[in-house]
Amino acid sequence: NSDRKNKVKNDTKWRIFSLKELQSATNNFNYDNKLGEGEVGSVYWGQLWDGSQIAVKRFKSWSDEANKEFSVEIEILARVRHKYLLKLRGYCAEGQERLIVYDYMSNLSLLSHLHGQHSAECQLNWNRRMNIAIGAAEGIAHLHHHATPRIIHRDIKPSNVLLDSDFNPQVADFLLAKFIPRNAAQVTTSVKGYLAPEYAPLGKASESCDVYSFGVLLLELVSGKKPVEKLSSTTKRAIADWALPLAREGRFSEIVDQRVNGSYVEEELRRVVLVGLVCSSGRPEKRPTMIEVVEMLKGDKEKLGVLENDDMFKRGLVVDSGMEGEEGHKQEIGNV
Repeated sequence: NSDRKNKVKNDTKWRIFSLKELQSATNNFNYDNKLGEGEVGSVYWGQLWDGSQIAVKRFKSWSDEANKEFSVEIEILARVRHKYLLKLRGYCAEGQERLIVYDYMSNLSLLSHLHGQHSAECQLNWNRRMNIAIGAAEGIAHLHHHATPRIIHRDIKPSNVLLDSDFNPQVADFLLAKFIPRNAAQVTTSVKGYLAPEYAPLGKASESCDVYSFGVLLLELVSGKKPVEKLSSTTKRAIADWALPLAREGRFSEIVDQRVNGSYVEEELRRVVLVGLVCSSGRPEKRPTMIEVVEMLKGDKEKLGVLENDDMFKRGLVVDSGMEGEEGHKQEIGNV
């Protein structure tokens, strides 16, 4: 067993860092080094003695149960290898401190380019968006279908899709949602509109819940809109409820993000929107697997043909995204 552990460590070039080393790299977790904060903890930029740049995730608090799980989960994370999944460099567990170390991604996250500090710079041209859509889908498909054990991400959203210097996606934070207290996880994820409607009553994550979240992310990626839009003080609209009537009418040009300045491939736009909508269906049985998502995003004609003829894209039907309120809601869509 120790041979296997050593093999894992050698294979993945990951190691255990000392707390002192990470304090030194991050200037003692200085506020100026802070890249962001989430439910699990804060992320800091750091530089190791050899000059390499790292991102350090510092966890907030630990229960005894989480302590036991930490090293087990980290070993699973270290074994997961895919070009579109963020690679682990190592971890630190000293005293009450629990830290994970990754390579630093110079283009930060998809969130920063859609709605954050880089959103005005319009660096996401159409090619980059397609590359991000397909790459992220391949990374998640690897977690669902090829990782051992299989991994449900549980927290797919734009802040967890990091971008390297060439804007290639790196899906991050898989498994870590396990360490968020359930109530906190449910509230934060559902408020942002990424939580599958069946998750709330059952509280059980599944691959299908990940597919739902990814569908919302796809619609956000192509439209530049937030997953839930506030229409008034009492009314909110889910992104799928906004996009579906437009898709049914074939008005895809009204869905695409204005920041691409009309420079996009129509057939690809249509493809991403339809895939995003079927993934974020309120009915889990309608959602494809992530392997099918990859095939459709890459243009599998047979699967796309079936998708285009699906009842959900016929005019004048009732939409039930299940995204608003406890019960899900129905909204009549007539011919616009």
